[in-house]
Amino acid sequence: MTFRAILRARPCHDIESYLEWVRGFITARRYKDVVLCGHSMGGAITLLYALRYPEELKGIILMGTGARLRVRPDLLERCRQPGPDNSNWLASYMKSFKHVAVDMQPVLSQRAVEVGPEVELNDLLACDRFDVMDQLGQINLPAKVLCGGEDIMTPVKYADYLTEHMQNAQETVIPGASHFVQMEEYKKVNQEIEDFMASLK
Repeated sequence: MTFRAILRARPCHDIESYLEWVRGFITARRYKDVVLCGHSMGGAITLLYALRYPEELKGIILMGTGARLRVRPDLLERCRQPGPDNSNWLASYMKSFKHVAVDMQPVLSQRAVEVGPEVELNDLLACDRFDVMDQLGQINLPAKVLCGGEDIMTPVKYADYLTEHMQNAQETVIPGASHFVQMEEYKKVNQEIEDFMASLK
């Protein structure tokens, strides 16, 4: 499915609904030996998948996420008050990518415009309601936890908590990286993923 096709679909209003969408996508394609990888809200979906349908997964990779995701009020407000033609929202949104390579900025900006503040608000509210802190002990799948050392949205203590409370988790903190560690330090992140995948064979 293309990105634009996904954009035409209605956003889900909670992590549980996103979980079922992802599961349907995987099931329809008959994927086997699935290792699910999620960043931020995607990590919440991955955690819930591991809790609800562990037999369908071989392992999980969690990046810049947490067992509980509380969203700062200013991030919600920027979506509610986006300014003329969403200009204020876009300018604030793009500040999150200031450490990402310059040549990626135009693509990120275009994707943001295509998504818009209403969808971001929807997803942030879904994240704000997410909490599986007391359920992590049920997850015994192999898990890789990745976090940027300078991530202020989902800080290192979130990654620490995930690693400490899941039965089979390994943590890597990437120094100097922020919330979008997978774009800022993609070579290091890709190597961590490759090493984790190799360990599952």
